[in-house]
Amino acid sequence: MELFSNLAIGFGTAVSAINLLYCFIGVVLGTLIGVLPGIGPVATIAMLLPATYALPPVSALIMLAGIYYGSQYGGSTTAILVNLPGESASVVTVIDGYQMARQGRAGPALAAAGIGSFFAGCVGTLILASFAVPLTEVAFKFGPAEYFSLMILGLIGAVVLASGSLIKAVAMIVLGLLMGLIGTDVNSGVARYSFDIPELTDGIGFIVIAMGVFGYGEIISNLSKPAEHREVFTGKVKGLFPTRDDFKRMAPAILRGTALGSMLGILPGGGALLSAFAAYTIEKKTKLHPGEVPFGKGNIRGVAAPESANNAGSQTSFIPLLTLGIPPNAVMALMVGAMTIHNIQPGPQVMTSNPQLFWGLVVSMWIGNAMLVILNLPLIGIWIKLLTVPYRWLFPAIVLFCAIGVYSTNNNTWDIWMVAIFGVVGYLFIKLGAEPAPLLLGFILGPMMEENLRRALLLSRGDWSVFVTRPLSASLLAAALLLVVVVALPSIRSKRAEAFVED
Repeated sequence: MELFSNLAIGFGTAVSAINLLYCFIGVVLGTLIGVLPGIGPVATIAMLLPATYALPPVSALIMLAGIYYGSQYGGSTTAILVNLPGESASVVTVIDGYQMARQGRAGPALAAAGIGSFFAGCVGTLILASFAVPLTEVAFKFGPAEYFSLMILGLIGAVVLASGSLIKAVAMIVLGLLMGLIGTDVNSGVARYSFDIPELTDGIGFIVIAMGVFGYGEIISNLSKPAEHREVFTGKVKGLFPTRDDFKRMAPAILRGTALGSMLGILPGGGALLSAFAAYTIEKKTKLHPGEVPFGKGNIRGVAAPESANNAGSQTSFIPLLTLGIPPNAVMALMVGAMTIHNIQPGPQVMTSNPQLFWGLVVSMWIGNAMLVILNLPLIGIWIKLLTVPYRWLFPAIVLFCAIGVYSTNNNTWDIWMVAIFGVVGYLFIKLGAEPAPLLLGFILGPMMEENLRRALLLSRGDWSVFVTRPLSASLLAAALLLVVVVALPSIRSKRAEAFVED
């Protein structure tokens, strides 16, 4: 009964005229910018964050959440139509989605992504509403030692589920942790690893790294290919909706992707990206039906499952943010910034001190997902027209949008040069076959891990046993150790390597 009364508070907040307007503006802007290759939710929210300064806190967060969903929907559009992931969670959608588009089945692919995303988004929001209260009670039991152990578990999970080599994934995590050390020491206030460069005393912005590695790196990689291999999609869409056979095949995939994404999204270090990879892996290991197209050749399950998983993961990733105060990914870290701007401290106290904001945001997720389905399915034809622009005109526009987004966060030209440098670094990662997502997760969680480690040792007077004598911390570390042992087994390691090989 308490859940229904809380949802009633949420509906009363979310369906006000002003909040509905900003939810609509958020999903439209998110979709418009998210549909451009190379600009995902991180860049989109970074560019539009200044626009929320003058808004009421509830309206600002509802608008940013709408931008998040909208840019994710747009990311699947570019992945399917032009073989470019609009954001990192759409990397897996490229594999089968673009093949479907080449076969003239872009309509069913886009519809499968939209339907799967809507269903998963609704389920993820329901899980958030149902489990937020009990998880908040658990959150109050978390001290610095528990937070540190939780982040260790999240980083190990990121390594295990990252595609490709385990060694490369570990190297990316370590590199991210080291980059997170650049800036000013938390306790002493002394600059470290800044090399006497004033701009580095505040550290490197994660938006700079994300845009450079994912956005500019992808552009440089595409420009290094012959023109015929990066031509935009110019074919005609034959039919908008999937056939009856498509529905029969994609329905179980949507359910599996939703369940997996909902679980992985809760983990710090999980979220949409890892959910999409894991869901695609499970589908590849599920037996093909008679007459079904192989994976990598245009299988609709290869679109429906990862898109469902990344949207379910994106919804449930609000759980650690709102209940524990930990951003599990770069987008949630931006949401922390937005909450801080409006003098809201993310964590368990949000639900008790500001229930209108908390439950209004939860309910707005349902409304936002419904708006996106109504908006996106009829607009497929428009997106196709937009994406028939030659790549030689498209990539300068992407570079410009990314530069504007980076500059708008700090009004600093240094950040633009840094994005260019990280673009080259991102291109090198692509050439080396190293997935950059663990680097970003290590960079985000690294400073938080350091702060909680030092705080725990200060409180325990330097006694390291605090991490194993506290039951909750010991349980989290035991789970992390078990994960390491399991993945180190030769049989598991070989299966993991096989699972992440694209056919």
